[in-house]
Amino acid sequence: MSDRKVLILTYYWPPSGGAGVQRSLKFAKYLPEFNIEPIILTVDENSATYPILDESLNLEVPENLSVIRTKSREPFAAYSKLSGKREVPRSGFSNESSPGFKEKIMRFIRGNFFLPDARKGWNKYAIQAAAKLIEDNKIDVILTSSPPHSSQLIGLKLKRKYNLPWIVDLRDPWTDIYYYKQLYPTWIAKKIDAHYEHMVLEKADKIIVVSESIKILFLKKNKEITPNKIIVIPNGYDVDDFSKTQYPKNKVFTISYTGTIAKAYDIETFSLACKLAFTDKNRDVKIRFVGSSGNLPLTVLKQYGLSDFTEILPSVDHKTSIFYLQSSDALLLLIPDSLENKGILTGKLFEYLGSGKPIIGIGPTDGDAVKIISECQAGNLVQFGNAKALINYLDQLYLLWKKDQLTPSNENREKYTRKAQSELLAKEIRALF
Repeated sequence: MSDRKVLILTYYWPPSGGAGVQRSLKFAKYLPEFNIEPIILTVDENSATYPILDESLNLEVPENLSVIRTKSREPFAAYSKLSGKREVPRSGFSNESSPGFKEKIMRFIRGNFFLPDARKGWNKYAIQAAAKLIEDNKIDVILTSSPPHSSQLIGLKLKRKYNLPWIVDLRDPWTDIYYYKQLYPTWIAKKIDAHYEHMVLEKADKIIVVSESIKILFLKKNKEITPNKIIVIPNGYDVDDFSKTQYPKNKVFTISYTGTIAKAYDIETFSLACKLAFTDKNRDVKIRFVGSSGNLPLTVLKQYGLSDFTEILPSVDHKTSIFYLQSSDALLLLIPDSLENKGILTGKLFEYLGSGKPIIGIGPTDGDAVKIISECQAGNLVQFGNAKALINYLDQLYLLWKKDQLTPSNENREKYTRKAQSELLAKEIRALF
């Protein structure tokens, strides 16, 4: 029997797809094992604006989990009419090419008239529904997960009204997100966003972030916040998602990337290294991109004569994505080349760990991702632009693959399972009482 009830407010929930959904979904799956009963409040799928759909995730929602959905008022219909686009903009504008005048205008409107974001139309309905849930279910703790960061304003209002313990789960930075400048915020918009961010950080009882670097970032922003108020609970992988099937060796050395790609990702270094390590040495290779990457990877790889070795696949459901990970020989991890990128720990990294395949990373070599990769002996991450180091690592992996000796140890990865992360969250919930 559970001894605490936690109301989890999350905009992204199945059938929404993407990495952000996994965090709340897996917390809801495993918290009951630690005597915490989750209740989910989310947006009705018919009112929501989801960049990615994954109907298969509905099958992962626990049968006995209470999920309450509300209406929302979304501006996407107007956006679509004005922009002429039917596709929802994705994180970092990864599904958009270089913005033209019209795209820049739309981004400006989003960054200055929909603060803190364009999903804030859910707040009114969510606050009403949350109030009823709190009063009818004897809720002990409120947890709000973002982005969208407008969801944190729901928690702020509920905190003021009910004074219940409030946990803020920030999966990404707020005003320091790497694509924030691409929204062209004016100084007024920046000031409003910073005010929202400050109020949430100050009034929350606990703040959960996914990396040490993001924790340091928030501590620098508000001198009133003590280090023990911010808890690091990284993303993770669910052991149940991974098949124990032994896949046969590929006929060609296969490197896969799953998820979206934005301009801030260093495809150039990867492409150059692949050219020198593989095609110039007449080695068999396949480079596979799975997800909504647009034409960006193919355009760059084509410049290096790699288009014939490249496979671009559309977005797939989570189960199929895991299949591609497990049936690959190595996995590509790209971290944006931007300010405040040391703390970027995508859900992708942890699912890569779960697959047991070696990771080929390009990003900051003093960031949190490289520490985890090193700790788990799961691969290698090189600095942006360091093609020489990457070539050496690709050579090493290819030769091991040829000898059937490509077996990374992935030690210490058990601490990054979704169950282990849920246990940490359960511990923090109890610490509030």
